[in-house]
Amino acid sequence: MIENRPWLTFVSHLSLLFGIALVALPVWVALVASTHPTSAFGAGHIPLWFGDQALQNWGSVLFDNAGSGVDVPVWYMMLNSLIMALGITIGKILISLLSAYAIVYFRFPFRHLCFWVIFITLMLPVEVRIVPTYEVVANLNMLNSYAGLTLPLIASATATFLFRQCFMSIPGELVEAARIDGAGPIRFFFDILLPLSRTNIAALFVIMFIYGWNQYLWPLIVTTDDAYYTLVMSIKRMLSVDNGDVEWNRVMVTTLLAMLPPIAVVVGMQKLFVKGLVDAEK
Repeated sequence: MIENRPWLTFVSHLSLLFGIALVALPVWVALVASTHPTSAFGAGHIPLWFGDQALQNWGSVLFDNAGSGVDVPVWYMMLNSLIMALGITIGKILISLLSAYAIVYFRFPFRHLCFWVIFITLMLPVEVRIVPTYEVVANLNMLNSYAGLTLPLIASATATFLFRQCFMSIPGELVEAARIDGAGPIRFFFDILLPLSRTNIAALFVIMFIYGWNQYLWPLIVTTDDAYYTLVMSIKRMLSVDNGDVEWNRVMVTTLLAMLPPIAVVVGMQKLFVKGLVDAEK
């Protein structure tokens, strides 16, 4: 029996509203600041209501240039970020699917050792190995290129581990049935494993896309050409002004635009994302 306690319901809703307000306040400040001229921030205070230059600020940042030393429009940097995020995401999923498939369903010497070597790389994130990785990329002439932005980041021990656990949960009778029906390794992979793993793929797609979109340190190091700037790293460059004031209205427009694609991916794939995390279809 569940007791009806109005005061507990009130406290719960009040806590939720407080949390929502706490999260939404910075977004509100950024949205309001994006509608004011640069001079509105000279006095050191932040306006809390909309100004009259929203269309001018957003149009200028999107289609002219981001400003503050960044000479390319935001839509172009969003395209760079999208290419980088999708390249990292698709690359991680493909490599992890194939490596997990090989480890689970193929019998070869030291396959368990291979898996643990992959798993140990979790202790070597890109920040730890950034100097040798940069040297390799530089020697291969991949600086200021999409290949240099994506290829060093596509290996994923986490995704390999999750796909391995997913494949190990598939009944052995299904494997035997596919073998009796004459399905080879390739057909078994595409016709059986991939459909059964679609929710896991969707969950990892969301996680990896946000990971790739929010990359800051690696693009900052391997790109010096404005044509390959990503959106997240450009925000830092817009704040690093040697002479003059920071154009906060343009920074806020760029910040809001940087939030939109990850939100769209999470909202659009929410159901598959939750199913992939809880294995609802297994």
